[in-house]
Amino acid sequence: MNKIVKQIIFMAIGVIITGIGASLTVKAAVGVGAWDALSLSVSGVIGMKIGTFSMIMNISCVVLQLVMLGKRFKPLMFLQVLVAVLLGYVVNFMLYDVLSGIVITQYYLNMILYLLGLLIIIFGVANVMTINFISFPLEGACTVIADRYHLNFGKVRQWADILSVLIAIAVALIFRNDLTVREGTIIGMFIFGPLLHQFMVALKPGLTKLDLVS
Repeated sequence: MNKIVKQIIFMAIGVIITGIGASLTVKAAVGVGAWDALSLSVSGVIGMKIGTFSMIMNISCVVLQLVMLGKRFKPLMFLQVLVAVLLGYVVNFMLYDVLSGIVITQYYLNMILYLLGLLIIIFGVANVMTINFISFPLEGACTVIADRYHLNFGKVRQWADILSVLIAIAVALIFRNDLTVREGTIIGMFIFGPLLHQFMVALKPGLTKLDLVS
């Protein structure tokens, strides 16, 4: 099988896994990641499905890259739009079809579900990042901004999270909605990065053996 075809297939699997994990963290209702918290807060106000608004935000990140890069925007980077659509579709399908009838009232079960979802997200993201064929739209936008203004990518990505959290809190307070930034968000901020690194280190030999790493 052609290497690019294999990379696209495995990348799609990684995105689907990430979407499933994100859906579980939303269902757990103990806080979600900064970017997801923003989607959850705004989608609740405008009456749009979470995954659909997530698509819009991620596609906006691709448009930002296109505007900033101009002719330097590579055609391959348009695949980020497919990543955005697939991720949003999976989140909608999981939340509004698969998980819609499930009600969890015990806090410890909600926390277990959140941690399980977080681990699944990390596994999915680690696959996509290790393959290094195409990035998630938000990471792609942060990379372009960092390169343009000679900034550290980690700092730009961190500020994106901070801005997302602040907007999510502001939306919740203004419209008196449930706060989407909770203890789960804080836990994720502490363990996501270190665990992502460990997962990438663990996955790289196998993915390299399969000739999937760019």
